[in-house]
Amino acid sequence: MSDSSVRRFYDDLARDYHLIFADWDASMARQAVALDTLVRQRLGAGPRRVLDCSCGIGTQAIGLARAGHRVVGGDLSAVAVARATAEATARGVELPVVAADMRQLPFPDAGFDVVVCADNSLPHLLCAQDVIAALRDMRRVLRDGGLLVLTVRPYDELLAALPPAPPPQIAETPEGRVVTLQLWHWHEDGEHYDLEHLQLLPAGDTWTVRTRRTTYWALTRARLTRFVAEAGFTEAEWRAPDSTGFYQPVLTALRASR
Repeated sequence: MSDSSVRRFYDDLARDYHLIFADWDASMARQAVALDTLVRQRLGAGPRRVLDCSCGIGTQAIGLARAGHRVVGGDLSAVAVARATAEATARGVELPVVAADMRQLPFPDAGFDVVVCADNSLPHLLCAQDVIAALRDMRRVLRDGGLLVLTVRPYDELLAALPPAPPPQIAETPEGRVVTLQLWHWHEDGEHYDLEHLQLLPAGDTWTVRTRRTTYWALTRARLTRFVAEAGFTEAEWRAPDSTGFYQPVLTALRASR
């Protein structure tokens, strides 16, 4: 899948992304607590200079900014980052943003204490060359000893079962319930899959259906750990959701000295 198709997916999803959550603001707050705790555990008390390089509409970036960190957001989708800025302003926090590819981050060397790449964003890169290129650029913009925070789906378990879909997500709105569904179409290689994203929005006595499609690479913990090491990070640690409070497995690692 091309960069332009991933961009189109998130450009189109930006207006409805919050409807993935039963309560977006509550989820932002929970995720911020989990990520802030991880940062403090590995780097000590903050606040920190944080780059969220796949910020979308601001789910992690806004929460971290509200926790006191100095956050900059980047995302492939210009539509998503524009909404992130508006949502941050509405909540009384500053969030500078830029539309950017995580493989070519438009920031100087060693400018951040922490780089966050959450919400299963890295697996949009479908080959080792691109994943390592992104990780190396994340390393470049981190200071010595800076922290990388990655979150992805639990692919070791998913690859054992190759499920056709996760459970649906339901959000309550003034107009009624919005149902978000995903269908996963696994490729013959057993590693890549097309995600068909469907949202059912109430429209009187019927539904409006919005559909989008994108592709992911199901990166196992061992493979992603190897890529992180190859990109120049050390002390990689995996944390499960039951130990962090974050809804996906989290990989943290430190930038090796220059």
